[in-house]
Amino acid sequence: MKKVLASVVLAALPTTLLADVIVYGKANVALQHADENGDSKMELVSNSSRIGIKGSEDISEDLKVIYQFEYQTEVDDGDRNGRTFNQRNIYIGLQGKAGTIMGGMFDTPLKVAQEKVDVFNDLEGDLGAIFNGETRAKNIIQYVAPGSIGPFSASVAYIASEEDGVDDGVSASVGYAPENMYFGLAMDQDVQAEDLDIMRAVARITIQSVQLGAFYERVDNGIDDGDGYLVSALWNLNPVWALKAQYGKTDLKYDSAFETYAEDNESISIGADYRLSKSTTLYGFYTQVESELESATIRDDDYLGVGIDFKF
Repeated sequence: MKKVLASVVLAALPTTLLADVIVYGKANVALQHADENGDSKMELVSNSSRIGIKGSEDISEDLKVIYQFEYQTEVDDGDRNGRTFNQRNIYIGLQGKAGTIMGGMFDTPLKVAQEKVDVFNDLEGDLGAIFNGETRAKNIIQYVAPGSIGPFSASVAYIASEEDGVDDGVSASVGYAPENMYFGLAMDQDVQAEDLDIMRAVARITIQSVQLGAFYERVDNGIDDGDGYLVSALWNLNPVWALKAQYGKTDLKYDSAFETYAEDNESISIGADYRLSKSTTLYGFYTQVESELESATIRDDDYLGVGIDFKF
């Protein structure tokens, strides 16, 4: 089905460009009650719904070009800052036996290093609500080590600031993923903000029907430093029902709107998933997020919602 969709979408392009093209995406919509700093409302929200195409074309026996064009779209009202589509992960690169080199705009190695530890990804309880480093960087060039190194992985990226007097950024990660486990280490320097350095350690283990995750982050902005941690659990009761919970706390969270750091950030989420099929999940959740800025509360938010997530 995906190859049929790809052929329709790219029908106007030369047939040589249609080799190994995949159309993919997801629609995730939730009806939720939001209580944000005392203001209460019902809202329909689109949670990082997206559509994209990706693929590759062989150049030689040992080398191929790879590409991805991914855009976020708002299923609830079709508008995000005046646009129907917004760029997500987009790149072009070369892949061979020595590894992959790619350039564009996409998630940094540090962000990708979270793996599956965040069990409320893209919802209100997403770890990005209180953690630093969840950056989709512009003007990024990345090298990824070849997959031939088995359960080990490694990536390093350079991010050009393209501004005089502003430091360029560096992001890197290493991972080890034997069966039913994952361990990762990652760092950012001058990526999310100038003078902001981040270190991250991630661990996940799956024991039969239970997945347990742990996440630690160290932040240094040149003036202050702070720690953060997150723990998560996902329990597959049976093939269709799953229960999940997550708690996180950080000392410092960079707030781009105020260009300063929020303190004493905390998030707790509980939820349940009901799998209608391999591609479709119904879910319910409750999330609370709190943050302080210079001893004043800037977030004291509660969310209770139900939604549907469809991937294709």
